[in-house]
Amino acid sequence: MAEKKTVLLRLNPKTWEELSRWAEDEFRSINGQIEYILHEAIQKKRKAKPSKKNDLDDANADKDTESDIENDNE
Repeated sequence: MAEKKTVLLRLNPKTWEELSRWAEDEFRSINGQIEYILHEAIQKKRKAKPSKKNDLDDANADKDTESDIENDNE
């Protein structure tokens, strides 16, 4: 198993209290809760991230729309 990295994290007291309650509700340590939240956020971002092909298709669609607008204005 890969070695875990150590990170210093500063939180305001209110955030710490909320995080602490949330972790307790889910029977996790605060560190475990932070890892869980980060993992879920990363998974969500990966699912929402469009592929390179889709990026190109979107860019081309934007260009087509822009040229249509320019042609309409002539």
